Amino acid sequence: MATKPKKSTRKPNAAFMKPVTPDALLAVIVGSKPLPRTELTKKLWVYIKKNKLQGEKVKTEINADAALKAVFGGKAKVSMFEMTKLVSKHVKA
Repeated sequence: MATKPKKSTRKPNAAFMKPVTPDALLAVIVGSKPLPRTELTKKLWVYIKKNKLQGEKVKTEINADAALKAVFGGKAKVSMFEMTKLVSKHVKA
């Protein structure tokens, strides 16, 4: 009988774990301390869910409040995929 090789645990991508510093507009939502992109995204989603900004019918849609509108370049609605692109403009490596 052949033995199964042990499944290795996935290593996190170093690029995602490297701390980034949010600018003043994004710091209003996630804080001003440097944090990894993964944590930044988690904090962003906590903010979106806490303030009920996720679309009712289309869950991939984010309805911006005043703070998010500044980060989204004035857009009132963005998709969650577009959100990551817009947020990346507000971080410094």
